[in-house]
Amino acid sequence: MKKLKLQSLIVLLLMALILPLSGMAQTRTIKGTVYDEDGKPLSDVKVRIRGASKVAVVTDANGFYTLEVDEFTSEILYFDKEDYDRREIDVKGEDVLNVKLYSDVRYNAYGAKVDREPATVEFRNGILNFETADQNFKLWFDNRVYVDFAYFPTKDVYNPIGNGVNIRRARFAMKTRVHKNWYGEIDLDFAGSAIEMKDMIVGYYFMKDGKDYAHIRVGHYKENFSMETTTTSRYVTFIERSLVSKMAPSRHIGASYTQWGKKWLFIGGLYFQAQGENEEVIWSQDKNKAAGLDEGYSATFRGVVTPLNDNEKVLHIGAAYSYRTPKTSAEVYKGYRYSTRSFTSINRKKYLDTDDIANVETQQLYGIELAGAYKNFFFQSEYIGTQLNGTELNKEVGVEKGYIDGAYAQVGWLIFGGKYNYNTKEGEFTQITRGKDWGDLELAFRFDYVNANDFDAKIYGGAANGYSVGLNYHVNSNVKLMLNYNYVDHDRYANGKGKLYIGHDVNGELTKDFTQAVEAKGDGGDDYGIIQARVEIDF
Repeated sequence: MKKLKLQSLIVLLLMALILPLSGMAQTRTIKGTVYDEDGKPLSDVKVRIRGASKVAVVTDANGFYTLEVDEFTSEILYFDKEDYDRREIDVKGEDVLNVKLYSDVRYNAYGAKVDREPATVEFRNGILNFETADQNFKLWFDNRVYVDFAYFPTKDVYNPIGNGVNIRRARFAMKTRVHKNWYGEIDLDFAGSAIEMKDMIVGYYFMKDGKDYAHIRVGHYKENFSMETTTTSRYVTFIERSLVSKMAPSRHIGASYTQWGKKWLFIGGLYFQAQGENEEVIWSQDKNKAAGLDEGYSATFRGVVTPLNDNEKVLHIGAAYSYRTPKTSAEVYKGYRYSTRSFTSINRKKYLDTDDIANVETQQLYGIELAGAYKNFFFQSEYIGTQLNGTELNKEVGVEKGYIDGAYAQVGWLIFGGKYNYNTKEGEFTQITRGKDWGDLELAFRFDYVNANDFDAKIYGGAANGYSVGLNYHVNSNVKLMLNYNYVDHDRYANGKGKLYIGHDVNGELTKDFTQAVEAKGDGGDDYGIIQARVEIDF
């Protein structure tokens, strides 16, 4: 027992000696001066040991600091000052450490200080994106190049057609969200060796619970009319849109309000002249200068309901209306003209062409949309009617109104199990989901017709039926290969405003005059097939 007591006493004595010694860790002093990039001392620089929760010291008016560092702490020091980049330095073995800090202040081209915020850079489905951590600032590209090929196998035509290759689109576009709610877009096209302004937009998004539910846009962009026309060319099913799509208005300067819910969409806008091409700008400026004419306007509305709308299926029912007055950006003031190339930009002939219809005081457009999708099947259809109003629309027959119209219906099938996706915010189909890692094949068929004749109003723009079969290979999210066969059946009035042959006269000679053609009803007009292909990249 005495032995145990003696051992306990020895242990206690050793502990009494060791514990005080353990608290006597070695320390050393580090000192130095902090300068800016020009060599001037910096005061109020915070110096902190890594891992410490509090600032150890702050530099004085001469930039000087002194700091005690013991052997059990990190030997990494942080140097922090507002408007300067943080420095992190290992001080092991150093007793004197002078540090230079570099300003993180940046100035714009006008000498004004600008705010800085780091952004991540990444490809999202092959599209380059820049985004800050709080997502208040975003910038991304939306570029595309389409190379088209067209071959016309039918040689038995009234008007010879040349085969060819062209750059259908060469777009450069940048889009951005700034300060979370504001949106901007610049979109230029370089196809045809000419620069054409497409979308130039300033927008503001309304948000609830961190999600967009509405926006206001001003600028130059497509009017909110027609599902097919407003769908970006990246996601249309065929190489060219339907014949009737040219009745829908395209891009004009204006302002619009859009709001959507899970099963509905409403868009209303007021638009003015077109400014996409240099000619349109000059026409508008000349009419303003010479005659002081107002630019004209159009009030356009579109509504959509989707009673079925989930991950696998959607049913889209839409209607659109536009009331329009003559615009000074048109070549002929108070004139209306419908004209279109038939399914290809390589054949430059416009068989369907009303020429300029004069004395149009107002115009009304009507549109009906019915579309839907179930997994890897979809259908889409539209009817568009155009009514022209004017007390002297045709003086010869005393008609005050003219009417032309058209429609299309198309179906699609993603053969290898992909899925058609629907964009509720725009009321249209968007990029597909491919069924296989290597991509997906899409088979599609479309029938469309247009009737640009109104015999009562003496409007002879021609009519046509179109039949299109398409096979698309969606290689990945950026590359698509398209192969189309189109057949177009023009009537005898489709003479390109009197410039194209539509049949034979009684002497067997080719004629451009539909009143002289001897072909039976339904046989006049040029009919031909097209085999065409496209290589497309979006990035």
